[in-house]
Amino acid sequence: MNKFISSFDLINCRRIFLNNLSVELSIGVYDYEKQNKQSVIIDVDLYVSLSNTTPKEDKLEEVLNYEWIRNIILERIFKKHINLLETLCDDIALALLESHFTKAVRVSVTKKHVF
Repeated sequence: MNKFISSFDLINCRRIFLNNLSVELSIGVYDYEKQNKQSVIIDVDLYVSLSNTTPKEDKLEEVLNYEWIRNIILERIFKKHINLLETLCDDIALALLESHFTKAVRVSVTKKHVF
């Protein structure tokens, strides 16, 4: 990822959380991991511009819809088998950064039963 941002740049941002999204997906490098889906927890912290997401009329169209974040995640995990957690994190982050609302993002993925 090549989008660098300082904490100063985040002063005019709102932080949106989508935490503990539990999904089942095909992930892992070992043969036994490729045969069965695994449970993972995905957390996203999204920094969005206050100027683009401050509602004036209390309407959903004026803000970033959380469902958009969830849909990006679901699209990625159902595409194909993913070998690495790092790949999944990067793919989700890059997709979220494509929005003009998004200034910065943090994605974490946790395998529920890693060993």
